[in-house]
Amino acid sequence: MTSLSLTALSAVELRRRIGTKEISPVELLEACIERIEAVNPAVNAIAAKAYGRAREEAKVAEAAVLRGDALGRLHGLPVGVKDLQDTEGVLTTHGSPLYRSHVPARDSAQIALVRAAGAIVTAKTNVPEFGAGANSRNPVWGATGNPFNPTRIAGGSSGGSAAALACDMLPICTGSDTGGSLRIPAAICGVVGFRPSPGLVPMDGRQLGWTPISVLGPMGRTVADTRMLFAAQVGVDSRDPLSQPINPDAIVASRPADLGRLRVAWTTDFGQCPVSAEIRSVMRKRMDEMRHLFLTVDEVAFDFGEADRCFDVVRAQNFLARYRDTYERDREQLGPNIRANYEIGAAMSLADAAWAHAEQTRIFRRFQETFQDYDLVMAPTTPVSPFPWSELYLAELEGAPLKNYYHWLALTYVITLATNPSIALPCGVDDHGMPFGLQVVGRFGGDIELLDASEAMERAFAGVSGLGRPTPDPAILSTPTADLKSIVTAAPDKSLAER
Repeated sequence: MTSLSLTALSAVELRRRIGTKEISPVELLEACIERIEAVNPAVNAIAAKAYGRAREEAKVAEAAVLRGDALGRLHGLPVGVKDLQDTEGVLTTHGSPLYRSHVPARDSAQIALVRAAGAIVTAKTNVPEFGAGANSRNPVWGATGNPFNPTRIAGGSSGGSAAALACDMLPICTGSDTGGSLRIPAAICGVVGFRPSPGLVPMDGRQLGWTPISVLGPMGRTVADTRMLFAAQVGVDSRDPLSQPINPDAIVASRPADLGRLRVAWTTDFGQCPVSAEIRSVMRKRMDEMRHLFLTVDEVAFDFGEADRCFDVVRAQNFLARYRDTYERDREQLGPNIRANYEIGAAMSLADAAWAHAEQTRIFRRFQETFQDYDLVMAPTTPVSPFPWSELYLAELEGAPLKNYYHWLALTYVITLATNPSIALPCGVDDHGMPFGLQVVGRFGGDIELLDASEAMERAFAGVSGLGRPTPDPAILSTPTADLKSIVTAAPDKSLAER
């Protein structure tokens, strides 16, 4: 088997073959490294590399298989870790010059769980600076291009993870999501990104521990791959006050739902989000194409109140908590998106904060009423086809200026405010031949049920022309894209970047 055909296999199949000794962790790791070196120059998805340590861990993993040891869920699988998440002994820059040489002394809670499940941290994946925004470009590593057109954005902030998966560089990757950072890059790179309910994947580094808008979660090329990683990420951790238990065995026990019994509510814009006429048209076409799969499919009106203003406040509080000292010491060390977020928060009052939390509660309660009549809610994940990565963000839509640099993410951040689990599923391509991602939202706390329904949808989509998962053109990935690193101010020290 060639390295490409090996890396193109699903994570579930790769783990099965490791367990049956059909392939070795060493063989798989080398295939992934070969693939990264061959195609990463086209998209720049990979930040720091951990090849040396990964090779040693792969040998240990291989020896465990040969001895007949009990193997973890992810035993021997190479994993890409988002460069916002601490990895012991591996350069973690957050996409910021402030952390250009930062090598954490320990893993974050979820990475420790992933390693304990047998995964091998092979590389860090690219992000926007400090994860602010949905364009994965920063002054340390440069920009990540979309695997379907490297001049376009790969989304963010988990853009490097999504692009690496779409290019078959790695079988699974981690991500995180505040305003859509798991869902958006997955949608526009043609992979799966799952935003779980808050507290299921521990966040030990969150400054405002009681705020539920930011979560960690999994990404994969299929729903089954994604839920396998998710099962390894979950766990109760006393450092996360929102931490709550869930049975990991139940997560991976696939029970594809009977779609014919499910009632679907759908929308193009949740009643207020900016969405292009093109994406509205694609969404309507997709719903017509899949209507026969479900019991009922109804276009529904939603009331998300003052969601934009609410998200402004709730989001800004997190930036105030994290960046106050740096901003007051030297604001120029922070990128424009970080400064903008901090300054929005600094101008707010306690009354603003109290209003925002009350408004989020109202949004939450109204949205849950939808599930009295429906099992799933569907919408587009992004409002436009991917734009050039040279544009830091989408400033206007069809001639109308947007409110701020993240307003174009409203389709996902309104669901963030509701806190329901949600997933981006590949669903064909848009009118420009770029991946179209369907955002599917489940009941409050219904993570496993949503994954079951999503797996059934994925299988059904594969049998309907135009609904299946698209894959990049190999010719595109064979051509290096030199200008993706053009915004880098100075390269990280090679000895750190390639540990």
